[in-house]
Amino acid sequence: MHELVEFAVEKALELGAEYAEARFEEHSGVNIVMKNGNPEGVGIRADRGIGVRVLVNGGMGFASTNVLRKESVNEAVKKAVKLAKAASKVRNIPIKFSEERFHEVYYEVRMKKDFRDYSGEEKMEYLRLIEEEVLNSGIKVPMRFLSYQDWIAHKYFVNNEGAKVESVIPRVSITYNLVVFEEGQVEQAPFVQTAFTGGLELIERAEPWKKALNDVKALQRLIKEGKKPPEGKVDVVISPEVAGIAVHESVGHPYEADRIFGREAAQAGESFVKPDMLGERIGSEAVTVIEDPTIPNSWGFYLYDDEGIKARPRYLIKDGIITEFLMNREYAYYLDTNSNAAARAINYDREPIVRMANTYLAPGDYSFEELIEDVKLGVYMVSFNEWNIDDRRYQQRYIGREAYLIENGEIKHPVRRPILEITTKGLWSSVDAVGKEVEFYPGTCGKGEPGQGVPVWMGGASARLRDVVLRR
Repeated sequence: MHELVEFAVEKALELGAEYAEARFEEHSGVNIVMKNGNPEGVGIRADRGIGVRVLVNGGMGFASTNVLRKESVNEAVKKAVKLAKAASKVRNIPIKFSEERFHEVYYEVRMKKDFRDYSGEEKMEYLRLIEEEVLNSGIKVPMRFLSYQDWIAHKYFVNNEGAKVESVIPRVSITYNLVVFEEGQVEQAPFVQTAFTGGLELIERAEPWKKALNDVKALQRLIKEGKKPPEGKVDVVISPEVAGIAVHESVGHPYEADRIFGREAAQAGESFVKPDMLGERIGSEAVTVIEDPTIPNSWGFYLYDDEGIKARPRYLIKDGIITEFLMNREYAYYLDTNSNAAARAINYDREPIVRMANTYLAPGDYSFEELIEDVKLGVYMVSFNEWNIDDRRYQQRYIGREAYLIENGEIKHPVRRPILEITTKGLWSSVDAVGKEVEFYPGTCGKGEPGQGVPVWMGGASARLRDVVLRR
């Protein structure tokens, strides 16, 4: 395998490429689904191949093959070079890459409980634990969709500038979708996921079965005790889950350099952010948003991106100021800076594009009690059922699932579907206090054409928003 990857780079240079990279990827794992207590089968994931990307005269070409023989790799290289030459003839501005330092490195995420050592039946026990907790609660939960997934991602990346990066990364997750039916009403916890990079010990430590029980209890209470939320200007305290979706959608996506420069406009949308907005205020001094692939055991974990660049924390917003965009080498060159390792591909047959990894609202100095103690009238939004945001990532709304009235500094009864409609600048400018405790929530972030769904974490600390408009 190593020889084929290195052969691909050498062959591309022979055919006239001024830059060449090749990336081997292999994935192997299982997916187990249970519906209403009945096993629905086991899916097996097994794929591997090599992707080749080249630059020729300012044009870029990409090709891949899943036939791991020299002849097939050679054909993929020829195709990539041919595509790059054709692209160079129609581009007004040639593609160039930033100059970077590269490494020869191997890294692996170790598992204390290696999921490869456990049978499908043993893995299904985690789903049965959720079934037991939910059914023993006495709450009517007529629809229960549960899934378990694990896989190992093995990569080997080489370019002609000195990079040789090999990694082995295991990922494991449990997801549930639960519907509560009480008093003729329905409430739902849709596709709640617990996910890590690492082994089964992380799932056991997180105990998603206890979270599932708490979720159905909250949904039952919402049905039995939920009232209309207040309308108009109030204070809103958002949990790490709600803060997480907000930073992902209104900070992470619009700070992707390919959106900013227009490449993503026809695929995943545009951005309200422009290149000259670095240094501009977008939020209060309480707001710092960090994007960090290096968080141990995180769902979006990696130490080197798919261009061979060493990863680090990226401060997208610091003390309310826009300080950094998410970049690969191409856009770093346009901005006369270095890549911050935001190039990711979901598999060997996809080109690396600018992506998030783990995006979060950095913690502040407030306890939860301090966040709510001087709120005269407001809402604490614990989770959400729905979110919407425009193509420029500026106008948005978040609809609460579990939420509570705050009155004179105390948490009161549940409220039904409070709706926060706000602009990105309005949202982050209204934050006057951020909590101390950070939590993360996994997701699959979609982007690109053909589509690429990559694992990410989103989250952070709770935050207090002053005088924002709430609807119902």
